[in-house]
Amino acid sequence: SCPKAGDPHPGQPYRGGNFFAFLPDNKDGQKTAVLLKKAFEQGLTFQIKPCDGEDRVTWGSIPHKTHWEGGKDRNGYPDSHYLQEVVAVL
Repeated sequence: SCPKAGDPHPGQPYRGGNFFAFLPDNKDGQKTAVLLKKAFEQGLTFQIKPCDGEDRVTWGSIPHKTHWEGGKDRNGYPDSHYLQEVVAVL
């Protein structure tokens, strides 16, 4: 487990990654996508954490659904409260 941090070494290189998240293609999902885009543009989507001897980009505090299945325990669907929760955070 990696500790929480902002940018642990400002101005120094860090490791990026590929990040995927899923929203339903309906009115509420589309509204949430607009809010998530604004959060991204404000630099709130990701953070940099030291992990395993290197600085890495990780998800920030905004919850994202990273799996289509597996339910809430695996950051997936079904999760009937997700859209309400993420909008409250945003």
